[in-house]
Amino acid sequence: MNKTKQNDFPVAALLIGASIWGLLWYPYRLLEQARISGAIATSVTYAIALLLGLLIFRKYLHRSQVLGGEPHLLFWIGLFAGWTNLAYVLGVIHGEVMRVLLLFYLAPLWTIVFSRLLLNEILSLHGYLVIVFSLAGAIVMLWQPENGFSLPSSYGDWMGLSAGFMFALSNVLSRKDQYHSVQVKSVAVWTGVALVAFGYSLFLVDPPVMSDISTETYLLLLGVGLIVFALSLVVQYGLAHTPANQAIVIMLFELVVAAIAAYFLTDEAMTPREWIGGLMIISASLFSATMNRE
Repeated sequence: MNKTKQNDFPVAALLIGASIWGLLWYPYRLLEQARISGAIATSVTYAIALLLGLLIFRKYLHRSQVLGGEPHLLFWIGLFAGWTNLAYVLGVIHGEVMRVLLLFYLAPLWTIVFSRLLLNEILSLHGYLVIVFSLAGAIVMLWQPENGFSLPSSYGDWMGLSAGFMFALSNVLSRKDQYHSVQVKSVAVWTGVALVAFGYSLFLVDPPVMSDISTETYLLLLGVGLIVFALSLVVQYGLAHTPANQAIVIMLFELVVAAIAAYFLTDEAMTPREWIGGLMIISASLFSATMNRE
């Protein structure tokens, strides 16, 4: 009985994490409406998470623990995770939430490709099925009746697509790096996101005037930063104690939460063709969940 309860905790952690990720786009939209751009909001919230991480995980951050193994992998993990999270935020702010998320969930396709290139994993029949279903789903979503297949048509689409691409790359590199602890990798991710988002924000034409920002907006920034920090720990705990094939299925719950939230909080609606393509992409993710069961 105790063992069952112990097994339930990681699953609950992933469900909580997926639920929060499915809702987190909304406070970033509120910050955008308060004239805090997605890039600045991302930089600030992840900087808050980073400061907390440096304080709490300081015993894991000795020179030998950071510079040992292949430290260059930490740099690339942070860089690619930085683009992942920034692109995700920009996508859900400026695009249709469900389209952005479904394009993001092409990540299993990119994961198979990067696993083959960087980890020398052999592509199985399931791997080919994931590729076929993922690409077919993307084609259906992006199909224009008058023009046929077209590339992603909006800024939000491109952000969602690139976020999933970089998410897969950073995850494969994280698997490749067997030396550094979860704590060190988490600090690398928070650092990468904060710096990439800050660098992007430097190119903004109309940065916010700090004196014009209300106390409520500052509190929202702080709250989102605390959520990002806690969410990282919860999801990392769940991933560390749950088989990968089970974890990806659980994380798809994010789409359910996001769909419900988008229905009630926005006036966005997906077309039947987009739903069909989205279901094909979800099916590809479910196929990828069976790849390691044999």
